[in-house]
Amino acid sequence: MSVPFHPLDDVDRRILSLLVDDGRMSVNEVANRAGISRATAYARYDRLLAHGVIRGFRADVDPRAIGLDVAAMILINIEQGSWPAMRDKISRLPGVEYVALTSGEFDFVLLVRAPDIEALRDVILYRLQGMPEVRSTRTIFVLDEARHPIGSAHHLELETAPRRPPR
Repeated sequence: MSVPFHPLDDVDRRILSLLVDDGRMSVNEVANRAGISRATAYARYDRLLAHGVIRGFRADVDPRAIGLDVAAMILINIEQGSWPAMRDKISRLPGVEYVALTSGEFDFVLLVRAPDIEALRDVILYRLQGMPEVRSTRTIFVLDEARHPIGSAHHLELETAPRRPPR
């Protein structure tokens, strides 16, 4: 369990951005590129880990390179009150990369990847719609993607962007 963490400062942002770009970078290299001492880099790195800001390091896999050529966002309506069990059931479906419980018109949004349309069809029509709790689904095909991992310079710039004054 993580403990509350103070807002990120510029040094934390530089460290996170470097590690998001290359999670295998040594802390010594992080220190060099961030323009800080090794001791500072080690202390900041340890603190970011201890507070759960950095949750781990993973390989960034290209879905198409492993044959997952079709991606779709699936919007789902379920029977009310069944969301905890459904979140777990839906998460275990083949090809499900992301599950979000949402507000508004739909209860869940999924990102599903499959090798082809037939495999996606089977996940949607047989497995997902075969669940008695599922009331309806809507499928939106992903035609192109741009990903910006949390902690990248793209996200960290948003934290420091000037806010529009209220009207």
